[in-house]
This record gives sequence, structure tokens and C-alpha cells, in this order.
Amino acid sequence: MLKRRIIPCLDVKDGRVVKGIEFVALRDIGDPVEIAKYYDASGADELVFLDITASTERRQTMLDVVSAVARKVFIPLTVGGGIRSLEDISSLLKAGADKVSLNTLAVESPDLIKRAAERFGSQCIVIAIDVKFEDDDYFVYTYGGKNRTELRAVDWAKQVAALGAGELLVTSMNQDGKQSGYDLRILDLLRDAVDIPIIASGGAGNANHVVDALEKVDAALLASILHDRKTTVEEVKHVCSEHNLPMRFVTTQTD
Repeated sequence: MLKRRIIPCLDVKDGRVVKGIEFVALRDIGDPVEIAKYYDASGADELVFLDITASTERRQTMLDVVSAVARKVFIPLTVGGGIRSLEDISSLLKAGADKVSLNTLAVESPDLIKRAAERFGSQCIVIAIDVKFEDDDYFVYTYGGKNRTELRAVDWAKQVAALGAGELLVTSMNQDGKQSGYDLRILDLLRDAVDIPIIASGGAGNANHVVDALEKVDAALLASILHDRKTTVEEVKHVCSEHNLPMRFVTTQTD
């Protein structure tokens, strides 16, 4: 059985890790390189690095920061924000990213999903879907949660899976930063709609929230509760394991 994954998320603005609530009210958390090293050592399965203002500022992701993080971690690194072309994807992969996360570009140029999957492999292409429940449905947002599209999340998930996306990163804007639990309804809807792996994001407040999500999907993204040291990756994994969810634990080698 495939192991479930615990993935810390580094939202980066102006070269610093930040965290907000519902994509606003950002507060400084610290240096991305040092934080990435900490999570790598603490048993995280992967890391997600999101340059959260790159799209709205219409600039490329900070390659120097990505490169600095990649040199210090030994787990898969997914990078997103400000990607505008296949060349940008290539630059990020060369800088040390293992995967790229596409949101705004994917919505505005869906054909690039297929082209990127063909050129780099589906395993490298993560489609980030920022969703908000309003008007009795889940709608997709772009530009760091600032622009509502008329795309419905389930329809969009089916489309990107058909185009060759290897994974979905689904963030509930309604739950983001509130620590009141993931939006389990959208996870159910998307799990029924697509066969590719799904990462749940937005709302984790304790390990039991993570259990709830991982009983439905493949991985859970965590930010606030880890950044604020309310819990650790290892503690979350132990709780998940107690609920019979398969987890990867770091083992210490002895001579």
C-alpha cells in the first residue's frame, strides 16, 4: 500500500516564509532555507515552495531561493508561483525542483499542461487548484486567490487529469489558515472525479484533521500548525499510523 505523505508548505513572499488566513493577513515566519532544512530533518515526505505573489506581480519565481532550498534538502521539492512558460518550468527543474505546481498558467493556457507533461513527464506536473465554495459550488481562483474564474473545481480537475497532470494540490480558500479542519466535501468530490493523487491543503489544526483528510486522499499539506510548532511532522505521522494509515518514518542508522 502506498504511504500517505505529510508535506510542509512554505508560502514565500519577498524571500521570507509567510502565513495568512484566507490568503490575506500575512505574517512573517522566517528564512525559507532554514525552515526547509528543519522539515527535511524532521521526517517530512516532501516540501512545497510557493512564491505566492509571483503571479500577481507578473514575475518569475525566485530561482535563487529555490536553488538555495534545493541544495539543503534531500526530499522531493515542488515549486510554484509565477510560472508562465515551458522555459520557466525547465529553469525551475534545473534549479533543483523535482516538480512544478501550476495554477494561473494552467487555467489561462490549458494546452500547456499537455505539452509540459509530454516534455517533462506527468510526474513533474502538479496542478494547484485554489477553490472557494460560493454560489452553491466550488469555483477555481487564480493569481494567488485574487481572481475568481467561472471554472467549477470538479470539471477543472477532470480536464487537467485528462491533459496529463500527475497530481492535484487542492487548497480550500474558505478553510485556509483557520485550523478548523480540511474541507472534506471537496476532497470527496475530487476523489470520485479523478484517479491521480490528490494533496489536501487548507485548514489543518491538529493531527486528527490530517487523519480525516488522509482517509480520503493521498497527501496532506500543512503550514500553520507546523510553523507555529503546535505539533511536529513526526507527531502527526504517529497519530495517522495509530489510525492505520501507512506512513514513512525516518529511521536512525547506527554503526
